[in-house]
Amino acid sequence: MNLQLNRRQFLSALALAAAGSVTVPLWAQSAGTRRLRAGAAVSNLTLPLGASNGGVIARGGPATDIHDDLFARCLVLDDGRTRVALAVCDVRMIARSVIDAAKQLAQDATGISADNIMISATHTHSAPGVIGLDNVELDRWYLDFFARRVADGIRRAVNRLAPAKIGWGAGAQPQHVFNRRWHMKPGSIPPNPFGLSTDRVQMNPPAGSQNLIEPAGPVDPQVGVISVQHDDGRPMALWANYGLHYVGGGVANHVSADYYGMFAERVQQLLNADRLDPAFVAMMSNGTSGDVNNTDFRKPRPKKAPWTRMREVAFDLANEALCVRRKIEHRDSADLAVRTAELQLGVRRPDAERLDWARRTLSESPKGKRLGRPQIYAEEALHLAKFPATVPVKLQVIRIGELALAAVPCEVFAETGLAIKQASPFKPTFVVELANGYNGYLPTARQHELGGYETWPARSAYLEPEADTQIRATIQKLLTAVARGS
Repeated sequence: MNLQLNRRQFLSALALAAAGSVTVPLWAQSAGTRRLRAGAAVSNLTLPLGASNGGVIARGGPATDIHDDLFARCLVLDDGRTRVALAVCDVRMIARSVIDAAKQLAQDATGISADNIMISATHTHSAPGVIGLDNVELDRWYLDFFARRVADGIRRAVNRLAPAKIGWGAGAQPQHVFNRRWHMKPGSIPPNPFGLSTDRVQMNPPAGSQNLIEPAGPVDPQVGVISVQHDDGRPMALWANYGLHYVGGGVANHVSADYYGMFAERVQQLLNADRLDPAFVAMMSNGTSGDVNNTDFRKPRPKKAPWTRMREVAFDLANEALCVRRKIEHRDSADLAVRTAELQLGVRRPDAERLDWARRTLSESPKGKRLGRPQIYAEEALHLAKFPATVPVKLQVIRIGELALAAVPCEVFAETGLAIKQASPFKPTFVVELANGYNGYLPTARQHELGGYETWPARSAYLEPEADTQIRATIQKLLTAVARGS
């Protein structure tokens, strides 16, 4: 719920606090003293045809067509003392080096501190992972293009800064999120890529299988919404957050922003905001969805025409977001604050036995044939052997009035996101995954024990089993610090 004090209420609250009768929350101590300004813009990120359209370990082919363009959708907020920028990018994941380059360009051009910029990936699988794209000149060109275009989007949002009103709220759409890791009947889980039958859960089991027992974890159906208006009430931006991995169901090697982009277009349509000047910007960030997708595994999955399933999800989420927006009481001030931390977390590097297996597996593979899972994970073992013992992991918390955003550079499991929200002093708290870098899947220690795809060591899943515990504790410290103003 949004709280708003008029002048008399505000002064009365301060008087009571001075008399020792009530504790005024930090956000209220300066409420109404600084006028909020905001600006929003988009920047086209669409890759050229022929560029790589895969993930960090996925063998995606070159882009052959563009179904819909990719964008960096940017929102800048300024409370008169602190300025923050949010950029949601229609790609699979983004390397820390690319994000740091984009932040530096934006900082140099606008003065916004790099620490005050959150850049996140949506995780559409119909777009490239902007990481490790250094095999051909076209891909190397795209890395530089991407960083500059994200910075351009932030710069353009700054150019549009104007008096604004803001509010937030949350709804729910439980019918589109399902845990994709399942406990199965004994003997029904295939061996993992290393030839071991140690997994106790299976990712994406056959839909409708008689071997299903129960999901291995929860989901988070919350739809988080931040709404920004111009001073005269015209819509300026809508930022949303939902914990769904991606939807898919497009055409192979055709580029698309998936349901995230369709959501943005649908919100604009429903608000009749497609001819505004400056342009209205909607965006959907990814919540905690490392173990969540759009398949109800208890039922057979019917085939649908390409792009249909994305559109269904996008339209339902747009309707819910606007339902939430209609209940929001927008206000013209909201204190901003940012806290960041960087952890050094351990890497699960392969031991000598795993490396021997990897070399043997690759040497025995038929030449010229597409690699199977064992060969892919053999290559990944050789990659991980070159990793340092620890890697830096950047964490960030942004406070907007009584709202908090927590950013984690991993594919975060839903149970972790729910725990962060539950422990947070801010209600609501929205958790953004794949933000400010890419450090792979983040299973909990218990999920590591269960095994499954998200735990198999690779560049997509390499952090130590206790990484989730350390990240959760650090986010909590950041939330507490930003609540206290310390």
